[in-house]
Amino acid sequence: MVDKHIAAAAIVDDAGRLLLVRKRNTLYFMQPGGKLDAGESPESALIRELREELDLVITPGDLTPLGQFTDVAANEPGHLLVADIFRIHNVSGDLQPAAEIEEVRWVPPTEFDSLMLAPLTAKQIIPLVYAAV
Repeated sequence: MVDKHIAAAAIVDDAGRLLLVRKRNTLYFMQPGGKLDAGESPESALIRELREELDLVITPGDLTPLGQFTDVAANEPGHLLVADIFRIHNVSGDLQPAAEIEEVRWVPPTEFDSLMLAPLTAKQIIPLVYAAV
């Protein structure tokens, strides 16, 4: 059973680093994004979440769909999530955490093994994003 539907962003900067966030009082790093509100499209949810979490303003034209993925929820044991993932280009700089985000990091592939990564990030998103590079 799927418990949560989210939209999340796969953002890689010009240096090849992946943008990951960690929510307050959690251990796992993951893509920025979040839950869809009732009646909200994945695109609208992601645009809203990025503005709330990182003060990052994007438009629908900035989003490239990568697909929909299902995996176990990192911070909610025993729960599944369905994630609509979008690639966003041309994002860089020092993004500041807001809302429930505790930490924001631009992570090079050489450091993925040193972080606790959400299952969706580790098993599906990183292989997908870096296979295309």
